[in-house]
Amino acid sequence: MTQASVPDVDQILRHNRKVLVRHVSVRVALGAALVGLPFVLQSAGVSVSTLTVLPIVPGLFILLFLYLRVGLGRRLKVCEKVLRTYSLEYRSRVVRKQSQRLLLGDVHTVKLSVRGQHGAPSMRAVSASSVRRWPEGAEGGDAWFAGDSAFGGVMILPGTGDLFFLQPTDWEKFASERAQADPERRGRAEQAGISRLLEKEPNPMAGLGN
Repeated sequence: MTQASVPDVDQILRHNRKVLVRHVSVRVALGAALVGLPFVLQSAGVSVSTLTVLPIVPGLFILLFLYLRVGLGRRLKVCEKVLRTYSLEYRSRVVRKQSQRLLLGDVHTVKLSVRGQHGAPSMRAVSASSVRRWPEGAEGGDAWFAGDSAFGGVMILPGTGDLFFLQPTDWEKFASERAQADPERRGRAEQAGISRLLEKEPNPMAGLGN
């Protein structure tokens, strides 16, 4: 496989920012429309009933879950910090082991291999743009990685421009390596915002209590 050219970081960030804005805008519009529908119907003279107020419930859930996934998330900001802190390194193959549909998004377990090397760590990959899908044609393809495998980092799929935030699948497995890292290594991880575990499944009830 011929190594792809190094991606333009600014272009990748712009692309994923646009995807995120579009993703949020559609859901905000849908949630707001459902919440506002009963009031529109009432102003039009429709009598209030269980059926007329029913759309408020799914509308509120859409807005709440959007807030939990995006409002409490920092993926795109952290990805940008990682890309400004670490250089991109080529990975010859992306292997996706499994995917889970969680509240915070689709979480993919991946390995980024270098041709001729073994023992690539297992990483949890979550879309920086909050899109719930695995990019078509990405399986077995190449990628670019920026970061530190013990702390986390960023994966760019050059064929699609998709940006993923990564951290070790087993965070505790690398605890000793992180603890023993030299000050420069730890300092770079802190500068990039990946010195601690960031991606945790949100608690909807905690979101309601805020």
